[in-house]
This record gives sequence, C-alpha cells and structure tokens, in this order.
Amino acid sequence: MKKIVNLCLVSLFLTACSSNNTETPTVDDRNDDPNKGRYQYSQDHAPADIPNLDDVEDAVPRYEPYSRGGNKDYRLRGVDYKVWRDITELTEKGGASWYGNKFHGHLTANGERYDMFEMTAAHKNLPLPSYVQVTNLENNKKVIVRVNDRGPFHEGRIIDLSYAAANKLGILAAGTGQVEIELIHFPKEAEANASASEKETTTSTTSEHFNIQYLVTSSADKAVRLSKEIKAKYKVSTFFDQKDNLYFLRLGPVGSESKAKQLLESLKADYPNAFIIDLGH
Repeated sequence: MKKIVNLCLVSLFLTACSSNNTETPTVDDRNDDPNKGRYQYSQDHAPADIPNLDDVEDAVPRYEPYSRGGNKDYRLRGVDYKVWRDITELTEKGGASWYGNKFHGHLTANGERYDMFEMTAAHKNLPLPSYVQVTNLENNKKVIVRVNDRGPFHEGRIIDLSYAAANKLGILAAGTGQVEIELIHFPKEAEANASASEKETTTSTTSEHFNIQYLVTSSADKAVRLSKEIKAKYKVSTFFDQKDNLYFLRLGPVGSESKAKQLLESLKADYPNAFIIDLGH
C-alpha cells in the first residue's frame, strides 16, 4: 500500500512539472520572474548588435481582419481587461515604454513572432491587429505602429513600443515617455473600395506611355526608401531598374505628356537631373 501511495505522489509531481514547462500564457504580463522558464533572459534589455534603423519604415495602415488569437477578454493579476472589438476612434494620452531583447522571437498575443526591429506595439485593449499613430509629446516626433501584442501592465502606461519604434520616437535612453496615440481605423468596405479603385486605375492606364527617371544610385537601401517616399508624395507608382550595381529610380507610368511634364517640374526641385522617358517611341 505504501508503494502505491508513493507511486501516485511521483506521478502527480511529474504531471505538474510537465504542465508548468509546456504552459504558454496567451497574455504576456511582462513578468520578470526568472523562475517562470519561458524566456532566455530574466530581465529585458537592449540588443547587443543593433542594425541600422535609419531606413526602418513606419507600419503601413490597411484593413486587416482581426486575428483568431488575442482578441478575447482576459483576466490578469486580478484585473479584468475587455477587448474593444467594435472601436473605430480612439485618442489616448499616457506613458509609453518599450520592450526588447528578452521578448525578441517569442510569440505575441496574437500568435506572431515579436521582432523588436519592426514597427509594432502592445496595447491592453485594442483589437489585434490595429494601427495607431504615436506622438512623443516632448519632441513631437510621430510614428505609425501595428499593434499585435498585449501590455504594458504598469500604472500610467498606455502602450509598449518595439525597440525600433521607441528609437524613432526618441525614448530609448529614458525608457519611457509621455505620448498621445490615435487609432487609424480601416473598415472592410474601405479595403474593398481601394481594391476596386486600384483595378480601375490599372484598366485605365493600359495606354500610358511616360515614365520619369529622377535618380541613379548604387545604394539598394536608398532606392527602396526613395521609391516609397516618392510614391507617397506624388500618389503615382514608382519602381527602379537594376543594371550591374546601379539602380535607376523611375516614376510612372503616366497617362499623358502634360501630366508627365507637371510631375517633372515638381520633381526637379529635389532632382534637377530628372527627365521624361517616352515609352511609345
């Protein structure tokens, strides 16, 4: 009988250990308890090898269906949190913090891998994913981030930023800062209308014959960055051709010569050597 009791106790102990080792909480409470066993590091910290973050682009807001994970109401440390599933507008002021190397590569609340060098963030209540503009109230720097995680669970803080986002806002050194966040909401209908508009544009540009070449560079990073900037500024498609080690940055196609000339005049303020390429000849 004594042997049977002992075997039962051993079995219960092993079962408990197995459960603790495989448990993955759906909500990350940023608990720095080294006995928790989920993370390689017990304390969060900045990365040792920091890549060049100058060319990291803001997140591009768009309609996304909410993730299957991370969008249920939850309870943490005795506090109930409600996910604002139907929210379309939000302006909120409060503290911002950032999280880094300890969480890098681990799952976010909606099941993605956290990458501290991407423009992402965590929020306690917003549906996942969401997009918000974050403004540093001290220096007025602004970024757009994609919210895909839960946190921060500290009094007075409203958003936890990725390392890259905190870097662009200028709050890395202090660790925290006062910010304002504003929700950028895209209804599903807007995405459908955008797709229809894009299809309409594609159909109407089959006879376009003009491109504008505005720069030649040997830097791939510069080519990508400037293409995005020009596209956003002029609302016209951009691309670049690569020949050997050079990148030929171009804008277009444009539907008429008069429109191409108007764009050329604007471009020449920053790119005096820009010129029109007539694809019809």
